[in-house]
Amino acid sequence: MNKNNTLLSTALIAALAGGAVFGAQAAEDRGFYAGAGAGQSLVDEGSYDDEDTAFSVFGGYQFNRYFALEGGYADLGSLESDGVGRDLEASSVYLTAVGIVPFTEKFSGYAKAGFQRWDLDAGIPALTGTGDDSGTDPTYGVGLQYRFNGNVALRGEYSRFEIEDADVDLAQVQVRFDF
Repeated sequence: MNKNNTLLSTALIAALAGGAVFGAQAAEDRGFYAGAGAGQSLVDEGSYDDEDTAFSVFGGYQFNRYFALEGGYADLGSLESDGVGRDLEASSVYLTAVGIVPFTEKFSGYAKAGFQRWDLDAGIPALTGTGDDSGTDPTYGVGLQYRFNGNVALRGEYSRFEIEDADVDLAQVQVRFDF
């Protein structure tokens, strides 16, 4: 009987300790995060074949190690026309669902897809003023993330922002901070 009690006590302690370890791991896999990135935007549509420096800020909530929701703002820079078109300033506010694939404890890949509200500011010669356009279209992207510690990660991301019939691509390096 004493041997059974010892075995039962050992199993109970192991189960509780294991639950505490897995609970701590689960707590690290969820929570709020924020970050910023900088990179290069690229458009090659019609009379636009240009690239410019771009930046983004983002924040989100990671529900578990496989899923997060992320929102952000991307300044896609100036897009200069090769010909008759107008020069454009492009920006986007977006909300995406993020699917995460952990490769190791520190290294993971992710894909995201959602919708964005884009804004184009078009400069026209002084006689006609300026023109603006905006709309809602899909956005999506893929990335890799390396976690330095529990709170800081470095991400490389390639995203596409659909703007009416044109696509603006954004390649960037980002830093993510978890709370």
